[in-house]
Amino acid sequence: MNGAYSESIPARRGDRADSTPPIPGNMGIWVGIFCVLVEFFLLFLVYFVARSHHPEAFTSGPDKLVTLAGTAITMFLLSSGYCMVKAVDAIRHGNRVVSTRWIVGAILLGFGYPLVKYFEIRWNVAHGIDGEAGIFYTVYYYLTLNHLVHVSWGLMGLIWIAFRTGLGVYTPDNHSGLEAAALYWHTTDVIWLVIFPFFYILR
Repeated sequence: MNGAYSESIPARRGDRADSTPPIPGNMGIWVGIFCVLVEFFLLFLVYFVARSHHPEAFTSGPDKLVTLAGTAITMFLLSSGYCMVKAVDAIRHGNRVVSTRWIVGAILLGFGYPLVKYFEIRWNVAHGIDGEAGIFYTVYYYLTLNHLVHVSWGLMGLIWIAFRTGLGVYTPDNHSGLEAAALYWHTTDVIWLVIFPFFYILR
């Protein structure tokens, strides 16, 4: 009886270990996300230092920007992020085709960001709002274009993930690569949700 009891202990421990949900993605993407967050934390410090030294410029600066452009970018990124949530959920349930469609949807919506940003910058420049128009716009361009670079990397990652998902590389038991791409994409969403009010709303 003691032998039976001792054998049942590791079984219960194993059950407890198996029931623990794994950390999504992989160690590499979490290191990358940490680096990105540190980078933008430092950039946000620059924003606050510049704002404290030039309060008038940061109060009047948003009035010349196109708030509709910032709002459109926000909607594109949030909608694209939702698609990635659905893509991960689909692959977890073994729906490879559905997951691929959601990823493609995320990519198409994600490309709305650089498209809107292109026309926004054209409008800005046509109205004399460039990097030399004042400290507010210098910080604005530096932060938003830096964010656009990270979004571009994210889009390239999503395209790669879409091909791999379509080819059946990911399964319900092995899809950490897809989760990693989704995590990075959500990180760009969160960062934009901070950038958007800083430049388009706060006075």
